[in-house]
Amino acid sequence: MRFDLTDMRLFLTVVEQGSLTKGAETMNLALASVSERISGMESSLAAQLLERNRRGVTTTAAGDALVRHARLILEQVEQLRGELRGYGTGLKGRIRLLSNTAGLAAFLPYQLGRFLVAYPDLSIDLNERPSTEIALAIAEGRADLGVVADIADLAALETRVIAQDQLVVVVSEKHRISDQRSIAFADVVGEPFVGLSDAALEVYLGERAARLGRQIYYRIQLRRIEDVAMLVESGVGIAILSEASAKDLGQIGLSMVPLRDPWALRRLHLCARDFSTLTPQAGLLAQQLTEPKVAAP
Repeated sequence: MRFDLTDMRLFLTVVEQGSLTKGAETMNLALASVSERISGMESSLAAQLLERNRRGVTTTAAGDALVRHARLILEQVEQLRGELRGYGTGLKGRIRLLSNTAGLAAFLPYQLGRFLVAYPDLSIDLNERPSTEIALAIAEGRADLGVVADIADLAALETRVIAQDQLVVVVSEKHRISDQRSIAFADVVGEPFVGLSDAALEVYLGERAARLGRQIYYRIQLRRIEDVAMLVESGVGIAILSEASAKDLGQIGLSMVPLRDPWALRRLHLCARDFSTLTPQAGLLAQQLTEPKVAAP
Protein backbone atom coordinates (compact mmCIF):
# COMPACT_ATOMS: atom_id res chain seq x y z
CA MET A 1 0.00 0.00 0.00
CA ARG A 2 1.55 3.28 -1.10
CA PHE A 3 0.03 5.72 1.36
CA ASP A 4 1.04 7.02 4.76
CA LEU A 5 -0.39 8.39 8.02
CA THR A 6 -1.01 11.79 6.42
CA ASP A 7 -3.10 10.13 3.71
CA MET A 8 -5.15 8.31 6.36
CA ARG A 9 -5.71 11.51 8.34
CA LEU A 10 -6.73 13.27 5.13
CA PHE A 11 -9.14 10.49 4.18
CA LEU A 12 -10.79 10.53 7.64
CA THR A 13 -11.11 14.32 7.51
CA VAL A 14 -12.82 14.18 4.11
CA VAL A 15 -15.23 11.50 5.38
CA GLU A 16 -16.03 13.44 8.58
CA GLN A 17 -16.55 16.71 6.68
CA GLY A 18 -18.62 15.01 3.97
CA SER A 19 -16.85 16.61 1.02
CA LEU A 20 -13.46 16.96 -0.63
CA THR A 21 -13.68 20.75 -0.53
CA LYS A 22 -14.36 20.95 3.23
CA GLY A 23 -11.72 18.32 3.88
CA ALA A 24 -9.18 20.35 1.92
CA GLU A 25 -10.08 23.50 3.88
CA THR A 26 -9.75 21.71 7.21
CA MET A 27 -6.34 20.26 6.27
CA ASN A 28 -5.18 23.53 4.67
CA LEU A 29 -4.49 21.79 1.36
CA ALA A 30 -5.42 22.59 -2.21
CA LEU A 31 -8.51 20.76 -3.48
CA ALA A 32 -6.54 19.32 -6.41
CA SER A 33 -3.94 17.89 -4.00
CA VAL A 34 -6.63 16.26 -1.86
CA SER A 35 -8.35 14.76 -4.89
CA GLU A 36 -5.03 13.43 -6.19
CA ARG A 37 -4.16 11.84 -2.82
CA ILE A 38 -7.55 10.11 -2.52
CA SER A 39 -7.29 8.84 -6.10
CA GLY A 40 -3.81 7.55 -5.33
CA MET A 41 -5.13 5.61 -2.34
CA GLU A 42 -7.89 4.09 -4.46
CA SER A 43 -5.36 3.12 -7.11
CA SER A 44 -3.04 1.57 -4.55
CA LEU A 45 -5.87 -0.46 -3.01
CA ALA A 46 -7.51 -1.24 -6.36
CA ALA A 47 -10.84 -0.30 -4.80
CA GLN A 48 -13.13 2.72 -4.87
CA LEU A 49 -13.24 4.37 -1.44
CA LEU A 50 -15.66 7.26 -2.01
CA GLU A 51 -18.84 7.86 -3.97
CA ARG A 52 -18.76 11.41 -5.37
CA ASN A 53 -22.02 13.31 -5.88
CA ARG A 54 -23.32 16.88 -5.98
CA ARG A 55 -23.82 16.97 -2.22
CA GLY A 56 -20.34 15.73 -1.39
CA VAL A 57 -18.95 12.25 -0.78
CA THR A 58 -20.03 9.05 0.95
CA THR A 59 -17.96 5.98 1.73
CA THR A 60 -18.19 2.72 -0.16
CA ALA A 61 -17.91 -0.64 1.63
CA ALA A 62 -14.14 -0.48 1.07
CA GLY A 63 -14.14 3.08 2.40
CA ASP A 64 -15.96 2.00 5.57
CA ALA A 65 -13.32 -0.69 6.16
CA LEU A 66 -10.52 1.85 5.70
CA VAL A 67 -12.22 4.25 8.14
CA ARG A 68 -12.27 1.59 10.86
CA HIS A 69 -8.65 0.57 10.39
CA ALA A 70 -7.33 4.12 9.91
CA ARG A 71 -8.91 5.25 13.19
CA LEU A 72 -7.37 2.32 15.05
CA ILE A 73 -3.95 2.93 13.50
CA LEU A 74 -3.96 6.68 14.17
CA GLU A 75 -5.17 6.13 17.73
CA GLN A 76 -2.31 3.71 18.38
CA VAL A 77 0.16 6.19 16.88
CA GLU A 78 -1.14 8.92 19.22
CA GLN A 79 -0.81 6.58 22.20
CA LEU A 80 2.75 5.76 21.13
CA ARG A 81 3.63 9.44 20.83
CA GLY A 82 2.02 10.21 24.17
CA GLU A 83 3.92 7.50 25.99
CA LEU A 84 7.27 8.41 24.43
CA ARG A 85 6.80 12.09 25.30
CA GLY A 86 6.63 11.09 28.93
CA TYR A 87 10.24 9.87 28.98
CA GLY A 88 13.19 12.11 29.58
CA THR A 89 11.68 15.48 28.66
CA GLY A 90 8.63 15.49 30.93
CA LEU A 91 5.00 15.33 29.85
CA LYS A 92 4.08 17.38 26.81
CA GLY A 93 1.26 17.17 24.32
CA ARG A 94 -2.43 17.81 23.69
CA ILE A 95 -5.51 16.09 25.09
CA ARG A 96 -8.68 15.85 23.00
CA LEU A 97 -11.69 16.55 25.24
CA LEU A 98 -15.36 16.83 24.28
CA SER A 99 -18.09 18.12 26.60
CA ASN A 100 -21.81 18.78 26.57
CA THR A 101 -23.20 22.19 27.55
CA ALA A 102 -23.68 21.37 31.23
CA GLY A 103 -20.09 20.25 31.68
CA LEU A 104 -18.73 23.38 30.05
CA ALA A 105 -21.03 25.74 31.93
CA ALA A 106 -20.63 24.49 35.47
CA PHE A 107 -18.07 21.74 35.95
CA LEU A 108 -15.06 21.95 33.64
CA PRO A 109 -13.75 25.55 33.73
CA TYR A 110 -12.41 25.44 37.30
CA GLN A 111 -11.12 21.87 37.01
CA LEU A 112 -9.37 22.51 33.69
CA GLY A 113 -7.85 25.71 35.04
CA ARG A 114 -6.29 23.78 37.93
CA PHE A 115 -5.03 21.10 35.58
CA LEU A 116 -3.40 23.48 33.08
CA VAL A 117 -1.68 25.39 35.88
CA ALA A 118 -0.35 22.15 37.36
CA TYR A 119 0.90 20.89 33.97
CA PRO A 120 2.19 23.90 31.98
CA ASP A 121 3.50 21.73 29.11
CA LEU A 122 0.08 20.19 28.40
CA SER A 123 -2.69 21.67 26.25
CA ILE A 124 -6.33 20.71 25.75
CA ASP A 125 -8.39 20.73 22.56
CA LEU A 126 -11.89 21.33 24.00
CA ASN A 127 -15.06 21.22 21.88
CA GLU A 128 -18.74 21.32 22.78
CA ARG A 129 -21.00 18.64 21.32
CA PRO A 130 -24.30 16.93 22.22
CA SER A 131 -23.85 13.92 24.51
CA THR A 132 -24.90 11.41 21.83
CA GLU A 133 -22.30 12.74 19.38
CA ILE A 134 -19.61 12.67 22.07
CA ALA A 135 -20.28 9.02 22.90
CA LEU A 136 -19.93 8.10 19.23
CA ALA A 137 -16.74 10.15 18.82
CA ILE A 138 -15.13 8.48 21.85
CA ALA A 139 -16.13 5.02 20.62
CA GLU A 140 -14.57 5.78 17.22
CA GLY A 141 -11.35 7.15 18.72
CA ARG A 142 -11.84 10.75 17.57
CA ALA A 143 -11.29 12.11 21.10
CA ASP A 144 -9.58 10.94 24.29
CA LEU A 145 -12.20 11.86 26.89
CA GLY A 146 -15.79 13.06 26.93
CA VAL A 147 -18.15 14.61 29.47
CA VAL A 148 -21.68 13.44 28.74
CA ALA A 149 -25.10 13.12 30.33
CA ASP A 150 -26.54 9.66 30.92
CA ILE A 151 -29.02 10.16 28.07
CA ALA A 152 -26.33 8.90 25.71
CA ASP A 153 -25.74 5.24 24.88
CA LEU A 154 -22.63 4.50 26.92
CA ALA A 155 -22.68 0.69 26.67
CA ALA A 156 -19.51 0.54 24.55
CA LEU A 157 -17.55 2.91 26.80
CA GLU A 158 -16.03 3.01 30.27
CA THR A 159 -17.59 5.73 32.41
CA ARG A 160 -17.17 7.42 35.78
CA VAL A 161 -19.80 9.67 37.37
CA ILE A 162 -18.38 13.14 38.04
CA ALA A 163 -21.36 15.42 38.74
CA GLN A 164 -25.14 15.83 38.69
CA ASP A 165 -27.01 18.28 36.49
CA GLN A 166 -30.58 19.54 37.06
CA LEU A 167 -32.24 21.51 34.28
CA VAL A 168 -34.26 24.55 35.37
CA VAL A 169 -36.60 26.95 33.62
CA VAL A 170 -35.32 30.51 34.07
CA VAL A 171 -38.10 33.13 33.97
CA SER A 172 -38.67 36.71 35.08
CA GLU A 173 -40.28 37.13 38.49
CA LYS A 174 -43.41 38.42 36.74
CA HIS A 175 -43.86 35.26 34.67
CA ARG A 176 -46.89 33.04 35.31
CA ILE A 177 -44.79 30.11 36.54
CA SER A 178 -42.30 32.07 38.67
CA ASP A 179 -43.80 30.88 41.98
CA GLN A 180 -44.14 27.20 41.07
CA ARG A 181 -41.97 24.59 42.80
CA SER A 182 -41.48 22.59 39.58
CA ILE A 183 -42.97 22.29 36.11
CA ALA A 184 -43.17 19.83 33.23
CA PHE A 185 -41.40 20.58 29.94
CA ALA A 186 -44.70 20.09 28.09
CA ASP A 187 -46.17 23.05 30.01
CA VAL A 188 -43.51 25.50 28.81
CA VAL A 189 -42.42 24.19 25.40
CA GLY A 190 -44.93 26.50 23.70
CA GLU A 191 -43.43 29.63 25.30
CA PRO A 192 -41.06 31.93 23.38
CA PHE A 193 -37.47 31.03 24.28
CA VAL A 194 -34.18 32.85 24.69
CA GLY A 195 -31.43 30.31 24.01
CA LEU A 196 -27.72 29.76 23.71
CA SER A 197 -26.31 29.76 20.18
CA ASP A 198 -24.32 26.72 19.05
CA ALA A 199 -25.05 24.92 22.34
CA ALA A 200 -25.43 21.18 22.70
CA LEU A 201 -28.17 21.76 25.29
CA GLU A 202 -30.38 23.43 22.69
CA VAL A 203 -30.00 20.42 20.40
CA TYR A 204 -31.04 18.14 23.26
CA LEU A 205 -34.07 20.29 24.11
CA GLY A 206 -35.07 20.35 20.45
CA GLU A 207 -35.07 16.55 20.43
CA ARG A 208 -37.27 16.48 23.54
CA ALA A 209 -39.69 18.95 21.98
CA ALA A 210 -39.87 16.83 18.81
CA ARG A 211 -40.93 13.82 20.91
CA LEU A 212 -43.92 15.90 22.00
CA GLY A 213 -44.68 16.83 18.40
CA ARG A 214 -43.60 20.41 19.11
CA GLN A 215 -40.85 22.78 18.04
CA ILE A 216 -39.11 25.34 20.23
CA TYR A 217 -39.55 28.93 19.09
CA TYR A 218 -36.40 30.94 19.78
CA ARG A 219 -36.87 34.69 19.69
CA ILE A 220 -33.12 35.06 19.91
CA GLN A 221 -30.05 32.94 20.66
CA LEU A 222 -26.95 34.41 22.29
CA ARG A 223 -23.46 33.18 23.07
CA ARG A 224 -23.22 34.23 26.74
CA ILE A 225 -25.42 32.91 29.55
CA GLU A 226 -25.31 36.36 31.17
CA ASP A 227 -26.88 37.90 28.05
CA VAL A 228 -29.56 35.20 28.00
CA ALA A 229 -30.40 36.02 31.62
CA MET A 230 -30.64 39.75 30.88
CA LEU A 231 -33.20 39.22 28.12
CA VAL A 232 -35.17 36.72 30.21
CA GLU A 233 -35.33 39.29 33.01
CA SER A 234 -36.65 41.82 30.50
CA GLY A 235 -39.51 39.49 29.61
CA VAL A 236 -38.32 38.59 26.09
CA GLY A 237 -38.82 34.87 26.74
CA ILE A 238 -37.86 31.97 28.99
CA ALA A 239 -34.68 29.89 29.04
CA ILE A 240 -33.75 26.39 30.13
CA LEU A 241 -30.31 26.07 31.67
CA SER A 242 -28.43 23.78 34.01
CA GLU A 243 -29.06 24.70 37.63
CA ALA A 244 -25.35 25.03 38.36
CA SER A 245 -24.82 27.61 35.63
CA ALA A 246 -28.03 29.49 36.46
CA LYS A 247 -27.06 29.82 40.15
CA ASP A 248 -24.00 31.88 39.27
CA LEU A 249 -25.87 34.49 37.26
CA GLY A 250 -26.53 36.70 40.25
CA GLN A 251 -29.43 38.32 38.43
CA ILE A 252 -32.15 40.16 40.34
CA GLY A 253 -35.65 39.58 39.06
CA LEU A 254 -35.18 35.98 37.92
CA SER A 255 -36.82 32.78 39.16
CA MET A 256 -35.47 29.25 38.69
CA VAL A 257 -38.15 26.56 38.36
CA PRO A 258 -36.83 22.95 38.16
CA LEU A 259 -38.11 20.78 35.34
CA ARG A 260 -39.85 17.76 36.87
CA ASP A 261 -39.36 15.47 33.85
CA PRO A 262 -37.15 12.47 34.72
CA TRP A 263 -34.73 13.30 31.88
CA ALA A 264 -34.14 16.78 33.35
CA LEU A 265 -32.15 15.38 36.29
CA ARG A 266 -29.02 14.06 34.62
CA ARG A 267 -25.77 12.62 35.86
CA LEU A 268 -22.60 13.77 34.14
CA HIS A 269 -20.15 11.03 33.21
CA LEU A 270 -16.53 11.14 32.16
CA CYS A 271 -16.16 8.54 29.43
CA ALA A 272 -13.33 6.87 27.52
CA ARG A 273 -12.96 3.82 25.33
CA ASP A 274 -10.68 2.30 27.96
CA PHE A 275 -9.23 4.32 30.85
CA SER A 276 -6.32 1.89 31.17
CA THR A 277 -5.08 2.59 27.63
CA LEU A 278 -5.26 6.39 27.74
CA THR A 279 -2.11 8.35 26.98
CA PRO A 280 -0.28 9.47 30.16
CA GLN A 281 -1.52 13.01 29.55
CA ALA A 282 -5.18 12.03 29.17
CA GLY A 283 -4.83 9.69 32.15
CA LEU A 284 -3.71 12.58 34.34
CA LEU A 285 -6.71 14.66 33.27
CA ALA A 286 -9.09 11.75 33.88
CA GLN A 287 -7.64 11.32 37.36
CA GLN A 288 -8.19 14.98 38.23
CA LEU A 289 -11.74 15.11 36.88
CA THR A 290 -12.77 12.06 38.90
CA GLU A 291 -11.00 12.79 42.18
CA PRO A 292 -12.94 14.27 45.14
CA LYS A 293 -13.79 17.83 44.16
CA VAL A 294 -12.35 20.93 45.74
CA ALA A 295 -14.97 23.66 45.74
CA ALA A 296 -14.20 26.65 43.56
CA PRO A 297 -13.55 29.85 45.52
